Amino acid sequence: MTYIVIGIDGGGSKTHAMVADEQGRTIAETVGPGSAVRPGKAEHSANVIADVVRDALASCEMTHVTPRVLSIGVAGAGRETERHELWQALVSRDLAAELVIHSDFSIALDDAFADGPGVLLISGTGSVAFGRGPTGATSRCGGWGPVCGDEGSGAWIGRRALSVVTAAADGREPETALTGAILTAAQINETSDLIGWAANAPPSQLASLAPVVLSVADAGDLRANAIVSLAVEELVLHVRALARQLFGDERAALPIAFSGGMLSRGTTLRKRLEHRLKSAVPGGQLRTDVVIPARGAVRAALRILGEAMV
Repeated sequence: MTYIVIGIDGGGSKTHAMVADEQGRTIAETVGPGSAVRPGKAEHSANVIADVVRDALASCEMTHVTPRVLSIGVAGAGRETERHELWQALVSRDLAAELVIHSDFSIALDDAFADGPGVLLISGTGSVAFGRGPTGATSRCGGWGPVCGDEGSGAWIGRRALSVVTAAADGREPETALTGAILTAAQINETSDLIGWAANAPPSQLASLAPVVLSVADAGDLRANAIVSLAVEELVLHVRALARQLFGDERAALPIAFSGGMLSRGTTLRKRLEHRLKSAVPGGQLRTDVVIPARGAVRAALRILGEAMV
């Protein structure tokens, strides 16, 4: 009998599902809306994940098949309360024979380094770094959420840009090309309209401004470039903190991998970050392989399947 498993990567902006057979071969993939779990919002995240699972099964004409393991890595699940609430909400939906929930950075780390040491830096809607040292000890840095942290993330960059635009409108800062670009991206006409727009914008919507900031920075705007430079420094601090905690100091040899939409290959933020890390973390060994967190979730599911088959 052939079993299937599903790996889920649930972020703030999108949810990626991979259906695989018991050998780990990918059968189908699908993408849906963000499913990051927020305090008190587990039901919403569960609804999104359930829909993505059904879509994934439908895409490979396997709606009649019950996955043996559903392995879910979701932003916000590093907090015990949210993880438990999400687990309860999903169990009631009867999506798979066995369900396991991980943090989003855990499955990404699994795909980046397997069981080996390294530091994984994630910057998407939010940001966090997670590492495993040579002794197997693990630690995390950042990931404090959109209100307290997420420095260097898409939402953080978006918020910074709003502050620059409103300050320029006051005359507290010089004029910037960010003003027109941000108003266009937000689909509003006046800077004063940003008050209502920002008050109702979830982190994913704030993060949608980040590509605009990078584009304006590439065009030479000084304030946009300052935001990008500050984002780079914040992300570097995440890596340095884990290098010191897990590897002794930032000069020790340590593999570094990137994940998240803000750090995709070729982005301005990634290019500047790679350059800055050469001096800030001289022991860093940058991995160029693309990290696919959903694939890490599949690997976690296959481990559970293997244990169950013994």
